[in-house]
Amino acid sequence: MEAKEAKTAGLLDGCVVLDLTRVLAGPYCGMLLADMGATVIKVENPNGGDDTRKMGPFINDNSVYYANFNRSKMGCTLNLKDPEGKKLFLELVKKADVVIENYRPGTMEKLGLGYEALKAANPGIIYGAVSGFGHTGPLSKRAGYDIVGQAMGGLMSTTGWPGGPATRVGTPMGDVLGGLNLAVGVLAALVNRQKTGLGEMVDVALVDSVASAMENITMIYQATGRVPERIGNRYESTYPYDSFPAKDGDVIIAAGNNKLFSILCEVMGRPELKEDPRFREIKDRVANHEQVREVVSEWTRRYTIDEIDDKLNSAGCPASAVNTIDRLVRDPQIAGAREMFPEIDQPGIGRLQITAAPQKLTRTKACPRKPAPLLGEDNEAVYGGLLGLSAEDLCRLTAAGVI
Repeated sequence: MEAKEAKTAGLLDGCVVLDLTRVLAGPYCGMLLADMGATVIKVENPNGGDDTRKMGPFINDNSVYYANFNRSKMGCTLNLKDPEGKKLFLELVKKADVVIENYRPGTMEKLGLGYEALKAANPGIIYGAVSGFGHTGPLSKRAGYDIVGQAMGGLMSTTGWPGGPATRVGTPMGDVLGGLNLAVGVLAALVNRQKTGLGEMVDVALVDSVASAMENITMIYQATGRVPERIGNRYESTYPYDSFPAKDGDVIIAAGNNKLFSILCEVMGRPELKEDPRFREIKDRVANHEQVREVVSEWTRRYTIDEIDDKLNSAGCPASAVNTIDRLVRDPQIAGAREMFPEIDQPGIGRLQITAAPQKLTRTKACPRKPAPLLGEDNEAVYGGLLGLSAEDLCRLTAAGVI
């Protein structure tokens, strides 16, 4: 699926975001805002830029990691440790609506560019910060990474199989949740500013984001005092809601209530199971999940994942193949109808398939609007266009290492 550079205005058209973030959590937030039409200006250190420019996978020595999470953005370079660089940044803040950063808490304050300083320059500025542990509490100054968030937030303790080790979710879910929550907070602050004219600081922690996502797992302990353990793909509250073996892989069956279990029994040719006292109600099936699994697995082993998918969904029982990534990126629903894997023309790489933003809008489109910027690509547009600096000014600042 080809992604044409978006020419129409997005929902956030006219909103200017200064993106100081690196790696994943912050850039993911900036990417979402940019795909929805905001003018997101990625501000990078002139000496190398975002760490992900050096992280794989690579095509032609260019980082696909960087390209995916920084598409749709403009890019400029600025040395925030240089006194003149700080002055330039404050001038940009006066022209901006939002600043996002993911430095360790206290870093921006040491630079003299914390929220209070930016608010003095622009009282309406929205300051979004995502960090490992947030800007309050005894651990706020600790460095935080995705795996730390997954561990401390409880996710790893319940991911994996009984008797096995705690397991990190295969994707950097802590970072993604942190970036997503930052975007939600920034958008809420923008709505509030329309009503009050006041800016806001949005403080998001990776650990909080993971802890929030634990939901029913935390609820079990809070309600019963039992500490949930690793149970594989099974669900605590209903059954069969699990993965089952097929001829050519694994399939998910989500018969989460009595009606759906009845449909499953009919499709399997085992209608008598509906009246079996071991399986009659949800609580019975949860208590006897091992026996349910044995019966269902005996049936699923006779078919392919796609055959099971078709049989159950056609009858109204939710099921899905456990897609490997090669299947995912060709899926007619996800890749086709929902356009989740478009292609862009990325300088230095060529045609590149990326992962789209999941927000689908009716009158506007959240989609890639331009390739990820080369380092300092838009210095002239940012400093000349926004601040009115001359070509001579830009040459001097570049030579001095300010930009």
